[in-house]
Amino acid sequence: MRKRLVALLKLALLSLALSALSLMTPTSNALAVMPSAKVYDTGENLPKPVIMSRFVEMTSARKVDEATFESLSGDQVKLSDYRGKLVLINLWATWCAPCIKEIPMMDKIRRDNLDKDLVVLPLSIDEAHDEVGAFLTRHQLAGYPTLIDPQRQVEKMLPANIVPATYAFDGEGNLIGFLRGYLDWGDKAVQPYLERLTAKYAKPNKAQHLH
Repeated sequence: MRKRLVALLKLALLSLALSALSLMTPTSNALAVMPSAKVYDTGENLPKPVIMSRFVEMTSARKVDEATFESLSGDQVKLSDYRGKLVLINLWATWCAPCIKEIPMMDKIRRDNLDKDLVVLPLSIDEAHDEVGAFLTRHQLAGYPTLIDPQRQVEKMLPANIVPATYAFDGEGNLIGFLRGYLDWGDKAVQPYLERLTAKYAKPNKAQHLH
């Protein structure tokens, strides 16, 4: 038991240290305001494993403005394309070292849930968006299906002043949770927790929680 507690403490300290390395975006106009329009009360929060202690499950789902992003091949992608699924938007940037450490773990979550109601949407906030594809290729990550944001649309939806950051949306496109900073998404307790979030929010039952 003592060895397990020590291991958990070390893991928590590592996570905090890497979170401290998360950087402010270099753009002066990055917004840091959470959406405020409440849609429904989310009810009792789900129990969280230690690794997810910094994930905030919001007490009220928040409406966000629609935004259009682009795939590296030029296709347009919107949050509304994924109705009926829990969506994790993971903000990252080429200049952010913790982000690069997160990518393989986020990609594994994406691949492990292809047949489930859980979608991972990586979103690069790089201003030099035309260089993102080449960057991923140099780092042997060419298959990572990241989106780019040439028009800075993300700033209409959610705070983009810290990366990495992960925002969770219910099956109707409402913001229901977030984690700002690095996380060891490869921890074995993450997937079961994400499955519980998916069960609760992919097709949210709002009948008893409407404002």
